[in-house]
Amino acid sequence: MSISFDKALGIHEKALGFRAQRAEVLANNIANADTPNYKARDMDFASVLAAQAEQTSKGHFSLDRTNARHIEAEGLSMGDESLQYRTPMQPSIDQNTVDAQLEQSSYAENAVGFQASFTLLNSKFKGLVSALRGE
Repeated sequence: MSISFDKALGIHEKALGFRAQRAEVLANNIANADTPNYKARDMDFASVLAAQAEQTSKGHFSLDRTNARHIEAEGLSMGDESLQYRTPMQPSIDQNTVDAQLEQSSYAENAVGFQASFTLLNSKFKGLVSALRGE
């Protein structure tokens, strides 16, 4: 009997990946806080994770290939469709929509969520190891 890691680990593996991608987007916003005309972006973590869970529950999924010579890829690629522009709280003269305090709080919240997902995934691995050892 083989162990299916997809079933054993659940959605936590994908959640870690999405949290890491969101951290990149938020860090990019913070880095461009003083760039004129920069538009802050963010992803709605809950909707992206729900869409991933729905796709996974329906079975295996893969990316579309537009040319027969393209390399086959499996999994989810977070493209521009999941990133949304953030609506600014206050307009700025240089048309930059980054609110540094909001970005930093979102980054901190995402970091806490990442740590929680990592802790849950770690406990799943510990459970698998103890099951394999027969403890």
